[in-house]
Amino acid sequence: MKYPIKKGDLVFVLSGDSKHTKDEKPSKVLEVFYDENPRKQHALVEGRNIVKRHTKPSATNPQGGIIEKEAPIHISNLMVADPKTGQPSRIGRRKNAEGKSERYAKKSGEALK
Repeated sequence: MKYPIKKGDLVFVLSGDSKHTKDEKPSKVLEVFYDENPRKQHALVEGRNIVKRHTKPSATNPQGGIIEKEAPIHISNLMVADPKTGQPSRIGRRKNAEGKSERYAKKSGEALK
């Protein structure tokens, strides 16, 4: 199954506590969690859906304490930013000149990397 969102994309969060407002810039996708089950298709977005975790002291974190980190967001709540305008856009797939499949923003027709 192919997802419309990949690691490194700039996305807008459409719903939830950490959704983007109209004047905010898009955020970068840090990781995408792939799964056949539609309920388990999530992505980590930089600076969004921040949660606090209470951790015990360990070798990686000798101090312990409360750590803030990003939690996964369902991909249905994300929309890729159009590379031309910077606004949210739907994603389509088409064949390029070499015959390979590419993703493109439906608003402007611009190809995504």
